[in-house]
Amino acid sequence: MAKNFYITTPIFYPNANPHMGHAYTTLSCDVLARYHRLAGHDTYFLTGTDEHTEKVIQAAKEHNQDPEKYLEDVVARFKNLYKDLNISYDQFVRTSDQTVHWPGAIEMWNRLVASGDIYKGEYSGLYCVGCEAFLTEKELVDGMCPNHNKVPERVTEENYFFRLSKYALKLEQIISSDTIRIFPAARKNEALSFIKGGLDDVSFSRPKEKMSWGIPVPGDPSQTMYIWVDALSNYITALGFGRDNANMRFWPGMHVIGKDILRFHAIYWPAMLLSAKIPLPHTIFVHGLITSGGRKMSKTLGNIVDPFTVMNEYGTDALRYYLARQVHPFEDSDFTMEKFKEAYNANLVNGLGNFVARVMQMAVVYLKEPVEITKETQPDVSVVAHLDAFEINKAIDGIWERIGHDDALIATKKPFSKIKSDKESERDEAITVIKKLVRELHAIAIELAPFMPETSEKIKKAVLNHKKPENLFPRKE
Repeated sequence: MAKNFYITTPIFYPNANPHMGHAYTTLSCDVLARYHRLAGHDTYFLTGTDEHTEKVIQAAKEHNQDPEKYLEDVVARFKNLYKDLNISYDQFVRTSDQTVHWPGAIEMWNRLVASGDIYKGEYSGLYCVGCEAFLTEKELVDGMCPNHNKVPERVTEENYFFRLSKYALKLEQIISSDTIRIFPAARKNEALSFIKGGLDDVSFSRPKEKMSWGIPVPGDPSQTMYIWVDALSNYITALGFGRDNANMRFWPGMHVIGKDILRFHAIYWPAMLLSAKIPLPHTIFVHGLITSGGRKMSKTLGNIVDPFTVMNEYGTDALRYYLARQVHPFEDSDFTMEKFKEAYNANLVNGLGNFVARVMQMAVVYLKEPVEITKETQPDVSVVAHLDAFEINKAIDGIWERIGHDDALIATKKPFSKIKSDKESERDEAITVIKKLVRELHAIAIELAPFMPETSEKIKKAVLNHKKPENLFPRKE
């Protein structure tokens, strides 16, 4: 029986156009999903949008639209990004979907109630609309939210609370023992420090007059479910939880998130699952942020780099390559068009593109028929090892090292010269080298498949059809 592999992005706030940060998270999931499919695993890849938020309400008001109408266009842009970026997701979940999502979110709430973990109380705290979260004084920097550089508002209201504090010791044991594996280790330690700093119970609802857009609390329509129980439950509602459980065989799974939402996924979500008596996720891969000018990209800060613009000029696989290799999976990385252009010309135009052209030119001119290819379907073990450790950049580094070795083979053996020799032995050697290089091209194409699927297919077709492909990466000045 094939191994199940379930991977999720966070569900993103559709309050503005998707940016490079969204592209990176989703591309990382896509690389891992494609790799597991290549390995023969039964794979399910989930993404979606978190729609019951104040951000959406405010954005809709700015556009003089109701939330439903406003979301039609913005959600379509997210789907267009995934289409243009060649993202192979299996399902796109929306928290406003009353058929797919609401039944499971309501079931989750009812299970928390049944466990005695929901109670009503008054809350007073500092609320950041940008984060959609209450912040503590110690989280502020100079009195402002560190992510949005704004002073949070003081909010006092009567809400339902979740007994997060009840699960502190259990969560510490779970994370310490790697029952939930958190990558990298620094983020595991950060999650443990959250717990050791003390866990307060968490507001799980808001008054309807302040949060009218959302799922009503079961048995109390004067309150609306807050983002944690609504949004986080998407990871299982999408699989049929609360409905038919059609795809629950994929749970538990793996979450890919940015470091700014670690607390919610490593602490709030597992605590909810413990309360609801549902298995825990087995892995949380926490990536760094893509910054611009050293700050997180966001509409609030006005420093967004548009992935559509980059793809329109350079192509889908060029952006996929850059995000996979030049962005560090665990640390923050600054994205500039200067860095992108430099990597494009050096590694795609002069590197991969030139190598493919040279090898297939020699093959077409000097070999009478296509090179026989063994049915190799798996990447090299070193690439696999890095992907299993979520070191996406090192995995693709290994592919470029292979390209470099093959380029060196051409320079050393000079098959383009020896093929014209008067000596039969040198001609035979040249043919052997060219055939080896063509087989190397095919192997490289297999390894590129999770990262650059279109380029991978073009190379494989060139090898199998014995023809030089079109210019894979036109030079850009």
